[in-house]
Amino acid sequence: MIEDVKISDAIISEYFDMLQKALNVDVVVCGGGPSGMYAAYKLAKKNYRVVLIEKKLSLGGGIWGGGMMFNKIVVQESAKRILEELGIKYRMVRDGYYVASAIELAGSLIYNLTKTDAIVLNGMYVEDLIVHDGKVRGVVINWSAAEVAKLHVDPINVSASVVIDATGHPAEVVKCLAKRFKEIEIKGEGTMNVVVGEEEVVKNTKEIYPGLIVAGMAANAVAGAPRMGPIFGGMLLSGEKAAEIAEKILK
Repeated sequence: MIEDVKISDAIISEYFDMLQKALNVDVVVCGGGPSGMYAAYKLAKKNYRVVLIEKKLSLGGGIWGGGMMFNKIVVQESAKRILEELGIKYRMVRDGYYVASAIELAGSLIYNLTKTDAIVLNGMYVEDLIVHDGKVRGVVINWSAAEVAKLHVDPINVSASVVIDATGHPAEVVKCLAKRFKEIEIKGEGTMNVVVGEEEVVKNTKEIYPGLIVAGMAANAVAGAPRMGPIFGGMLLSGEKAAEIAEKILK
């Protein structure tokens, strides 16, 4: 016979077991959009201990809406192999332009990520960084609901060797450093330029401070590079590069 309290007990005990495992990991990925999810997926597939923190309840970032809520996205030739890796259907509509379902891309990234041992903490956000001896050593997290309600709730800490800021346009994690260290600057993303933006988002994916990597639109926001709209090849390639950089640091 099912009992109400036993349901609650099962949820609470399993969640807190997962949360304890999340407190000391190799990599924290901040942001569950395309670059963040793909970076977390690639690292977890190589058996690194990964935690992904997403401010909203749902993962996917800007994927779901496609272009102006037309739920289709475009991927260029250089990133088509990632669609194939994730088992996503696509159709070439122009030379080098491939269209896929925004829903399938988001769903496939979520599915593939959750089939790894990566831990996902949704409904949480990074409110600060742990910095010791000139290196990022982890993140300070809190409930997103506490931020929305403007409650003064003390956070908890997560220790990590590498942190990836994949929080998109706001570059929220880098902001935690920029307000304290003058050498860290967020230039802000430029106006729409798909060609330059797609190239720059991969180029700008880098370690900008010891232990802190920027990926996706956070990388372009920090560097002052253009935005690029509903083309997601650069986002996926940026996530892949962020994972590669993280692996080099960890090794």
